[in-house]
Amino acid sequence: MNRLNELDKAPVGQLLWKYSVPSVVGIMVMSIYNVIDRIFIGQGVGADAIAGLAITFPVMNISSAFGVLVGVGASTRISVVLGMGNKDLAKRILGNSIVLTLVLGTFYIAAMGIFLDPILRLFGASDTSLPYAHDFMLYLLPGLLMNNICYSYNNVMRATGYPNKAMWTMFIGAGLNVILAPIFIFALGWGIKGAAIATDISMGISAMFVMMHFFNPKSEIHFTPGTYRVRRDIVAPILSIGAAPCIVNSAGCIVNAIINNTIFRYGGDSAVAAMGIFITFTQLIITFIIGVCMGMQPIVGYNFGARQYQRLKRAFWLTAAVCSAASLVGSLLGQLVPSLIARPFTSDPHLIAVTDNALRLTTIMFWCAGFQIVCTNLFQAVGDVPKSIFMSLSRQVLFLIPCLLILPEFMQLSGVWLSFPLADALSFIVSIILLMRAFRKINALAHRQSHSQE
Repeated sequence: MNRLNELDKAPVGQLLWKYSVPSVVGIMVMSIYNVIDRIFIGQGVGADAIAGLAITFPVMNISSAFGVLVGVGASTRISVVLGMGNKDLAKRILGNSIVLTLVLGTFYIAAMGIFLDPILRLFGASDTSLPYAHDFMLYLLPGLLMNNICYSYNNVMRATGYPNKAMWTMFIGAGLNVILAPIFIFALGWGIKGAAIATDISMGISAMFVMMHFFNPKSEIHFTPGTYRVRRDIVAPILSIGAAPCIVNSAGCIVNAIINNTIFRYGGDSAVAAMGIFITFTQLIITFIIGVCMGMQPIVGYNFGARQYQRLKRAFWLTAAVCSAASLVGSLLGQLVPSLIARPFTSDPHLIAVTDNALRLTTIMFWCAGFQIVCTNLFQAVGDVPKSIFMSLSRQVLFLIPCLLILPEFMQLSGVWLSFPLADALSFIVSIILLMRAFRKINALAHRQSHSQE
């Protein structure tokens, strides 16, 4: 239990470093691989392939939505119940969660396979980009379930006291991808489908590594007989907590469909490709932020369950400082060197020019994003489902979608790009208001606790 006791006793800054660095390194390796993979596709297949790949982003969000629905919900619940000292319940949550992952994964992958082309058309695929998007997703579909297992239970691995092992899970997948992708894309001449096959193989190996950990009886929390029978009192909290990030990813699908169709209307395939580069760049920064938040989650969840509220607040503010600095760097890069960001993906002068303009406009308020993401993760980590869902939806649904529907009517393509900073600013204001209210409640709980101890 030493791995769990440190969440209760070790200095918060030291804990955040210990848990965040492996998660940041692991998830950044995966993100950097994705960037390199898209560079391979852009340089090896062409600008139209980048546009086709951009069309697949919302489809990938659907997969991520089902993955985080179970993975985030399970890891958060496990952190909280371990803080309460209930190890048996943590094992039951683990057993129920793997059943949910397999059932939901089989369902959505089958549905995607049947309706793949209509789905891609819905998300903005043109006659030019559809063949690339279709080939990529067709070959990627078998690996999506492995991707869910790898990512979801990587979170649980970290929540149960194994941050370094969770990092190596990401390294395994990314390392294999870096080796296999150029071989399949260039040497074998498989093009965009080669990138998908490389991802399938890599995620399959990573998923095996994760499952070996949880089937090992020496692990703090592991699969045990009698924990797989699905129980409503276990499944309901998993799904309710996981609903927030699931809704975010699902909302992202709707937003991406609106974005891609609106961009194609005002800027054609080149603007869609520019959006793909913008998303790839900002995802790199956001991935770092999410990695730090992943390190924060078990610390906040455990100490909330253990009623160590001062430790919870310190973990939050340290995380917020780091993540705000990261989003500020992203904003400055987008403003100062947008062409340098675009050039690795394409040598097409027109696409570089379109991307340059897109990045300058979309990243004006990107410095707000880090704080907003940390606030969302705080509510998620303590199991405050309504606020977590509201925070998750505020930027993409409440603010971004109306902006995308209104601004382009007056400003054409620039209106699409300017919708992003306006949504960032508004969601930042909402984050501050809700955080102040949450901390007043936490302070009241701490006050009552100190009086009861007296």
